[in-house]
Amino acid sequence: MKFDYDVIVIGGGHAGCEAAAASANMGAQTCLVTMDMNKIGQMSCNPAVGGIAKGQIVREIDALGGYMGIVTDRTAIQFRMLNRSKGPAMWSPRAQCDRGKFIWAWREILENTPNLHIWQDQVKELLVEHGEVTGVKTYFDVTIRARCVILTAGTFLNGLMHIGHTQLPGGRVAELASYHLTESIACHGINYGRMKTGTPVRIDGRSVHFEEMEIQEGEHDYHKFSFMGRDRQLKQLPCWTCFTNPEVHEVLRSGLPDSPLYNGQIQSIGPRYCPSIETKLVTFPERGQHQLFLEPEGESTQEYYLNGFSSSLPLHIQIEALKKIPAFRDLAIYRPGYAIEYDYFDPTQLYHTLESKILPGLFMAGQVNGTTGYEEAGGQGIVAGINAALKCSGGEPFIMHRDESYIGVLIDDLVTKGVDEPYRMFTSRAEYRILLRQDDADARLTERSYQIGLATRERYDHWLSKKEAVEHIVSFCKDFSLKPALINPGLEALGTTPLKYGCKLFELINRPQITVKNIAEHITPLKALLDTLTDRRDEIIEAAEVLIKYDGYIARERIIADKMQRLESIKIKGRFDYKSMNSLSTEARQKLEKINPETLAQAGRIPGVSPSDINVLLVLLGR
Repeated sequence: MKFDYDVIVIGGGHAGCEAAAASANMGAQTCLVTMDMNKIGQMSCNPAVGGIAKGQIVREIDALGGYMGIVTDRTAIQFRMLNRSKGPAMWSPRAQCDRGKFIWAWREILENTPNLHIWQDQVKELLVEHGEVTGVKTYFDVTIRARCVILTAGTFLNGLMHIGHTQLPGGRVAELASYHLTESIACHGINYGRMKTGTPVRIDGRSVHFEEMEIQEGEHDYHKFSFMGRDRQLKQLPCWTCFTNPEVHEVLRSGLPDSPLYNGQIQSIGPRYCPSIETKLVTFPERGQHQLFLEPEGESTQEYYLNGFSSSLPLHIQIEALKKIPAFRDLAIYRPGYAIEYDYFDPTQLYHTLESKILPGLFMAGQVNGTTGYEEAGGQGIVAGINAALKCSGGEPFIMHRDESYIGVLIDDLVTKGVDEPYRMFTSRAEYRILLRQDDADARLTERSYQIGLATRERYDHWLSKKEAVEHIVSFCKDFSLKPALINPGLEALGTTPLKYGCKLFELINRPQITVKNIAEHITPLKALLDTLTDRRDEIIEAAEVLIKYDGYIARERIIADKMQRLESIKIKGRFDYKSMNSLSTEARQKLEKINPETLAQAGRIPGVSPSDINVLLVLLGR
């Protein structure tokens, strides 16, 4: 067997799966090296995909031709669309998945992907010749050659788990850590640090008094993650909610002296927006309760995930505290919560392609870049896979911009600003949220992906047919005139003010009481048009309605984005010796030298670079 490839992907998590699939589907001979083929796509923490901003990322991965959305739809046991109260432009999909079936769905896809070979082993060394990556060496003493290597090792690099004073080496419970690889990379001048994350206790559902909890059902409408998806196949299950109480908090506080987070045992940076239960008590001492969500791990298992109770407290403290909650008074658990420390690399050492600025041919994606979350990892993975394949074929780099995707926001934040804690995506991080909706990810990205050879012809045609149908509805509404005498009875029935003068249907749909569907019951030509839709009818109508209702907001945001894009077109890399520019602030000189931004717009997003510093650069460019 000859171990010679175009691209090697290290790690079979969410970033690695998307990277390997994208690279192989673009024609690059790809080798995915994973420690355990039975844990490909493992959901290390919550068995759920999506959420606010994260759901948009999954839709973008799908629009590009990735698989996270398809796998999620195939294995979902509860689906919900979050942010319903804020209108369709702000909606975010989320799904609970069957953890075991999620793994096997990914493995089935990868094992049947042309150009992709899976090798079960562990990488211990990065091979570099003449300053460029040439391959890897494994624990089986196998040398694998490639032109590009994508590192997606998750929490495994020198991973160390904590449960009270107990410390266990590993990248995940019952799985080995990865040693030597960090040092093999760092010796080339790449900076790294340590981060921390955690996971909650896993509960035996047979010990839970569900009657003491509030049920949370899923939704059963047409929404899915994948634009190519099919109806959900698995049994749909509820989640459950309950609250901690003062007795719980008293027990937890008694364990704080033995908490690795507060006794000096853990020194690394933890996630601000997914805190442990002990961190919640210390940060919010005035609160008498914290909400917990009990979520099923699968269609037929008794294992439940306790969302909101991440902890590294001693085992007996975790159990004693939970038993103070009525629903858990007879608690039995499968395993305790734990914290894990691991190595990550400073992402400002990467280009927007996720290739290293220091070692050509080395790409990094996922938690090794200081992020947290399956969705953030998958988004980076598909971009790294695309760019590694393009590098091998001599194609132009594929760079995603802030006004076209949350993935673009994520990567730009990482390479421009760096991280001082595990990075999690929020809608507030994006300037153009109206443009970056979950319903239009295919409109933003599928054509770009098709042009570089990743999105299939089937997916592209699927998008074109949807685009044509949406445009037909919007055009009809813009052209169709309404007369008060004919439409007012319908308007009164819908509880909205009758017309005094005629208007276009487009204007009328802007009213909050009116939707395309309900007004169609009073406009025969519109109803006839909607009745011609046989495939993805609800999805198409929703997309058209969002474009109509948000037309002014979308146009205004597009103008702002286009103005900023002019600064993106001003290339400054290599044009300035920042160290010698005394007209810039000291902090700006230091940050600009470190990041060496590609464009003036990127320079403006660097923390510590002020608008006056940008003006200085503009003046010098004018000269």
